[in-house]
Amino acid sequence: MPAMPYRRMPDSRPPPSFELWVRTSLARLDALRPFNLPPSVMVRLRRHIESMLLAENLPPTPAHLAMLIDDFVRLMDLARNGMPILYKRRNTLTLLFDMYSVQSEMRLEAPDELVLGYTQSMMAFLMFQPSPREIGMIGLGGGSLAKFCYRHLPEAAITVAEIDPHVIALRDCFHIPANDARFHVHCMDGAELVGQQPQRFDVLVVDGFDSEGQPAQLCSQRFYDDCYAALTEGGVMVVNLLYDQPSTGHYLARIRRSFHGAVTVIDSLDSLNKVVFAYRGDLRAISAATLMERMARLKEHYPAMVQMAADTILRQGGTMFR
Repeated sequence: MPAMPYRRMPDSRPPPSFELWVRTSLARLDALRPFNLPPSVMVRLRRHIESMLLAENLPPTPAHLAMLIDDFVRLMDLARNGMPILYKRRNTLTLLFDMYSVQSEMRLEAPDELVLGYTQSMMAFLMFQPSPREIGMIGLGGGSLAKFCYRHLPEAAITVAEIDPHVIALRDCFHIPANDARFHVHCMDGAELVGQQPQRFDVLVVDGFDSEGQPAQLCSQRFYDDCYAALTEGGVMVVNLLYDQPSTGHYLARIRRSFHGAVTVIDSLDSLNKVVFAYRGDLRAISAATLMERMARLKEHYPAMVQMAADTILRQGGTMFR
């Protein structure tokens, strides 16, 4: 589950005329129905409105703004009780833990697709482990990665640890498969999953967040040591990290220590997050021919963003690969 706050990047601002139209409509609406919201919340409200209008391809009329403001206020009320929030739009269903962080998103007409770019970036673990037999996942969210792996890696057994029973209770809303012979969702702490599983997993996907961010037990030195121990030789751990947190540098240092420096870090392509790939083994043992073969398979079977992430791994790997 990502904690991926909406950020309007400098190179993707809406046109000035659009922003002016939004501000004018908001001012007109405020004259009829005063908001009485703190300035900081008004900034969040305006960004929420802009992103929703653009996502839904709606003109910023007072009627549409009033609808989105009502949604915003309703979501704020829901966020106060600490429960996961479902937000349905025309084409998508979104899971949030608060008003500012998208945890998961599903396209209603294609529930098994990866919508958020950071999830596609994480699938580049296939460059290290193209045919995993055992995958462990920490954090279920809307099940984007779990569903994708279940569909595209039919030989893999997938075990998911999700600590929040309220998140698990939403699994049917996101079309997450029922438990079966090769897919299990357990209500448990992810640290417990890896703590007693020596050399079990070929891949570990660590994407565990709560409303406060990354839980302490999922970013400690002990946790990363246990992840290393839980991987088979040649196994890979992929971690989603919040880039703009002061502690992220400490987490990266811990991962490098646990994995003896066999670590590659790339930028997520649609947020300010970092995606970390940590390998149990000698990366130099992977030949250039093997990497090219794996890249060709990615280009044939997986979305373009997975390919872009894999290409970034190759370019940033430097001397780590032979």
